[in-house]
Amino acid sequence: MTVDMMNSPLSESTDDIDNRMCDKEVLQGALHGIRVLDLSRVLAGPSCTQILADLGADVIKVERPNIGDETRHWAPPTFSDDTSAYYATINRNKKSLTVDITTPAGQTIIKQLIAESDIVVENFKVGGLKKYGLDYDSLKQDHPRLIYASLTGFGQTGPDAKRPGYDYIVQGLSGLMSITGPSDGEPHKVGVAVVDLFAGLQLTIGIQAALLARQKTGLGQQVDVALLDSALAMLANVGMNHLASDEIPPRLGNQHPSIVPYQVFEAEGEAHFILACGNDHQFAKLCEVLEVDWHRDERFMTNPARVVHREQLCDALNTRFAQQPRAYWLEVLDRAGVPCGAIHNVAEALAMPQVEARQMIVDFKAFGSPVRALGSPIKLSASPITYRTPPPRLSEHTDSTLTDLGYDSEMIAKLKADGIV
Repeated sequence: MTVDMMNSPLSESTDDIDNRMCDKEVLQGALHGIRVLDLSRVLAGPSCTQILADLGADVIKVERPNIGDETRHWAPPTFSDDTSAYYATINRNKKSLTVDITTPAGQTIIKQLIAESDIVVENFKVGGLKKYGLDYDSLKQDHPRLIYASLTGFGQTGPDAKRPGYDYIVQGLSGLMSITGPSDGEPHKVGVAVVDLFAGLQLTIGIQAALLARQKTGLGQQVDVALLDSALAMLANVGMNHLASDEIPPRLGNQHPSIVPYQVFEAEGEAHFILACGNDHQFAKLCEVLEVDWHRDERFMTNPARVVHREQLCDALNTRFAQQPRAYWLEVLDRAGVPCGAIHNVAEALAMPQVEARQMIVDFKAFGSPVRALGSPIKLSASPITYRTPPPRLSEHTDSTLTDLGYDSEMIAKLKADGIV
């Protein structure tokens, strides 16, 4: 099952949902009335602006004429209308405006839009917009309420500020790859661009904090988020382990550095599952299921002891788990209250009944679009997320946006002929 446009609680009747869909306050969303000019591209910045758009903000995505966002061309796969799956990931609920910002006429259009915007989001290299008069310092005097959100590889300050940033490279620089992958193999990147996505979330949080601050002070500010800073923050307890001990955290594959047993095990038939005993009580429950008394063995009685004797314990567990199929272990462990779970592929994950219950797959059939998308994990009870429009076609809203700015049809035609829009 997919959800069509509206994120509504499953407990409601069809009539209730229809009534809610007619309620303008609900449809407007929590950020209704907030205007965002999105100068970002690819993943990190657009992931932030999609969250804002899902929450009800009016987002205008600025793209290069005839080319658009690079991700429009990152294919296959595509949907049946040739929309790139990558582009569709982070561009719903937005309007597409094409403008060549390297030209004076294009800069004029952008400045007109900034005058009407609450937020500007950009991910140009540091200083990249200054030559166009579109950097924060050039804009803040005329637009003191403007929130200017910048997402870069290394931030606005420091010796590496002007370096370009890429998720993969930052995963390596930050140490994240050094702790990811098998202990006896090469470092691995995470399977998705996790630093880009995490940085996008940090930018979203910073923007919303700046909006709240503006309510008190009447003034906007610059929000400065870096991929490297975000990746370092993601190190969390592993980074803290180094600060506490000065030891270099090892790469442990699917094992946990501080908890045992907390890793992947292999059942009969090479079927893998996750076992996550987070405390001594859960380990004792595991021992009851296995009909062993390891929880009374001094080597395994406490978690610190189990960490020290990790290899001995895990070898013994592997031997036991290989005697029964995965389904058996998942059933008996779950019944005993021992945290465990299967390792799904993406198709299996999206087919889970829980995914349907949480409405995590949405479609845009009502708009004549074949796009199906992953839904938002944000569930607001009074002003829910809405899925109002599919990812826009390139330049789909250029004419209407320029008309709203006061350009007539002849002016728009000239801008197009000159390659400005």
